[in-house]
Amino acid sequence: MRLLFIVSFLFFFVNIFGQDAPKTSKKSRIGATDIAVDVPAPYDYEVNRKYKGIQIESRYLTMRDGTQIAIDIYLPKNRKTGEKIPALIRQTRYWRSPQIRFPFSLMTNGLLGRMGEMIGAFVENGYAIINVDVRGSGASFGSRLHPWTEDEIKDGAEIIDWVIQQDWCSGNVGSLGVSYGGTTAEFLGTNKHPNLKAVVLMFSLFDVYEDNAFPGGIHNQWFTEGWGAANERMDANKLPVNHKKASLLVSGVSKVKTPQSKKLLREAVAGHAQNRNVHDGAMTVDCRDDAPLNGEIESIDIFSPHNYINALNESGTAVYSYSGWMDGAYQHSAVKRYLNLTNPNNKLILGSWEHGGAFNTSPFAPSLAGFDHVGELIKFFDYHLKDIQNGVNEEASVHYFTVGAEKWQASDSWPPKNAKPYTLYFSDNKKLTKKEPKTKEKTSAYTVDGTTGSGDVTRWKAVNGKVKTAYMYHDWNERTKKYLSYQSPILADNLEMTGHALVDLHMSFSESDGSVFVYLEDVDENGKVTYVTEGILRASHRKIREGIYKDVVPSPSHLRADYLALQPNEKVHLQMDLLPTSYLFKKGHKVRISIGGCDKDHFELLYPDGYEMHLHYGGDAVSKVVLPTYSK
Repeated sequence: MRLLFIVSFLFFFVNIFGQDAPKTSKKSRIGATDIAVDVPAPYDYEVNRKYKGIQIESRYLTMRDGTQIAIDIYLPKNRKTGEKIPALIRQTRYWRSPQIRFPFSLMTNGLLGRMGEMIGAFVENGYAIINVDVRGSGASFGSRLHPWTEDEIKDGAEIIDWVIQQDWCSGNVGSLGVSYGGTTAEFLGTNKHPNLKAVVLMFSLFDVYEDNAFPGGIHNQWFTEGWGAANERMDANKLPVNHKKASLLVSGVSKVKTPQSKKLLREAVAGHAQNRNVHDGAMTVDCRDDAPLNGEIESIDIFSPHNYINALNESGTAVYSYSGWMDGAYQHSAVKRYLNLTNPNNKLILGSWEHGGAFNTSPFAPSLAGFDHVGELIKFFDYHLKDIQNGVNEEASVHYFTVGAEKWQASDSWPPKNAKPYTLYFSDNKKLTKKEPKTKEKTSAYTVDGTTGSGDVTRWKAVNGKVKTAYMYHDWNERTKKYLSYQSPILADNLEMTGHALVDLHMSFSESDGSVFVYLEDVDENGKVTYVTEGILRASHRKIREGIYKDVVPSPSHLRADYLALQPNEKVHLQMDLLPTSYLFKKGHKVRISIGGCDKDHFELLYPDGYEMHLHYGGDAVSKVVLPTYSK
């Protein structure tokens, strides 16, 4: 019975919204293709595992305005008196730890699953872990008008001030987190606190508008609605809906152990009633600089990390950007962050993972993740917080996994240097040709059906923690039949594409706007179609403007001033990038591009009853796709 309840709990809590640490057990890594053999170099952190057992404390810290913030402190149990160790701060809005119901609380200290494994490894390797309920969430007091408020960011600096005053702290502090927690770690760096030496930002966004809420200018309505509703329940100290089994084990957020713990928790939770639902704000936004909630917020850029990149650069903090190919659009987030940071100690890793890194999502070898996430994290922090010369500074700054080749590669830049453009042109008979068609302008018509969607096991569902399998886009071979598709000749040689595919489309729409979804696909010798990556753009958001931040692809501004209305049937030129990946198209396969006009499973339907769209090619309408390729 105990095992049944604990397993039920694990399915809920350690995976909730993909916010947990990636799975790392050695047993799960056997046979997985994403195991790192040479690059990045594996790290045997067990040799430094000199502690055994964990001492757990909880308390409230009082901030400058009197707000009390709940924290848990994890220390090595057998630490010698006077011994100093570095600290890692993890801030979350998804309960720093669960309150386990009696009698199950007699059987566990709450350190279960992947998060428990990660904390155990760090603490027994000589780190203090500080788990924090951010202001307005969990057992902490206060409220929040939006994510990552100015007060929440300032709280982080005060928490560091408290940490470095403790008799066990060496004075060196790091931070890490997944998703929301990754962004809190990024914002922590913007405080420019001299004791914050290094941060790992795992599976987290960089541009709130483009990377999650409005990719390509189209509202990711499924995400904001589900995320807002779940946060509302958790802020009221309730489990999200559909978690009845977990409720048998978990009663809510862990109380801070004080004589008035129950009373304080009730008061803290009551204050959360003032929190605003992020979905309500998103429903009042169209362009990047629109003011949500009837002007209560200037724009969503005020809580977007990209807006504070200069402060992070000035901090001197070493930043490790960490993501996966099926991590929503967050692999592009990691790339953009890396491109805009200047510290030579910064690193970037892009694996064949979903949001959270629990699975190796390669369609050629789906499995539990084999990569030793914990070893990679400890290696980075050992170098920056303990001054252990473990070779981190000698490794390439970028590591990425090539799907299909099933191997890790290294580079000193992103994208890797010496790419050769492989250009394919849209042409007659639904073909992609290597030569530009010398015909008069022609069109291909497509009727957008509002029932078309990309499914339930997708990169977008992963960001909300809804994907519990390595078999991403498993039903794509059938779904792609609903799109307008063009394919290349049979490949005479292997073709490795790494980076950002660029698509130029000349389109027209029967309505005054249109959504364009472009999918890059691999077609094998038997005609089976495999999803590779995708790009999204709303036609009215097609204006390209440089300068918001550095990127390696054309960047629509999404500003209200750059909104370009369409006339029905007006031909427009759309420049799009596809989300970055590294993929090997094998000899004998074909490259395919499929185009759709909606994704009802995730994104707002501009015209639920459907509409017509036309792809123009030939003549002056040069519609094409350019893949960055590498020969080995």
